[in-house]
This record gives sequence, structure tokens and C-alpha cells, in this order.
Amino acid sequence: MAKTVVQKVVFKNTTPKALFDLYMNAKKHSMISGAPAQITAKEGTPFSAHTGYITGQNIKLIKDQLIVQSWRGADWKKKDPDSTFMLLLEPKGKNVSAHIVHSNVPDNQAEGIDKGWHSHYWEPWRQHIAGETITRPKM
Repeated sequence: MAKTVVQKVVFKNTTPKALFDLYMNAKKHSMISGAPAQITAKEGTPFSAHTGYITGQNIKLIKDQLIVQSWRGADWKKKDPDSTFMLLLEPKGKNVSAHIVHSNVPDNQAEGIDKGWHSHYWEPWRQHIAGETITRPKM
């Protein structure tokens, strides 16, 4: 069985471009996550994050609007298929609503992934946008 993680997060005083770049620019992605990432904003290219713990491929990209990736964790069982991660960035005045759907997540990984998006991405994004020091959970 697999689960779907669905989240909606509002980021204040930012733009879809700024958020898209935080995820799709390798230097910014690494700075936000606190671990090396290899990623580029080109469809069909592979990516990795968190020192290779996360790997996948960019499936569909619409600049500053949409990111769709195949995605898997290094500790997933070999029989587990890749999951699909989708991030839609919707401008709302001076804010951006991020609609996240992470589907086909193995049951035993869903809770950690749900929490991980918040602790390793959305909260550091908020801190960065506010000009604060990024704090990260201990691994």
C-alpha cells in the first residue's frame, strides 16, 4: 500500500519565483536543507538532495509555478516504486500558497515525509524569507 501526503503552506511576503528558486537552484536548495543537493531546473534531468538520500527526476517544470518529480528515499525497499512529488505555487497578493501533493509514498515512510517537508523545507523557507537564521532538526 502507499499513501498520499497533501499539504498547503502559505509563505508571506515572497514570490513564486523566489520559492521556485529555493527548490530548483542547487546552491539555494543546499543552503535551505543544510545538505548537498544536485538539481537543475530542466525537465528530464535527475536530481539528488540531502547528500544523495533523496533521488529522482524532474518530470514537469513550469518556471516559477510547478514542479513535478519522481522521488524516492535511499532507505525505501527496492520493491517500493518511486513516488511522485508535486509543488504548485499560487500567488496571493504579497503571499504565495504552496500546494503540495506527494503521492505513492510507502506506508512506513508517510509520517516521516509529512513531517520532513515541514522541518527540512517549509520552516527553513519561512526563516530564510524573513531574514532569520535557519534552524534545522537534528538528524
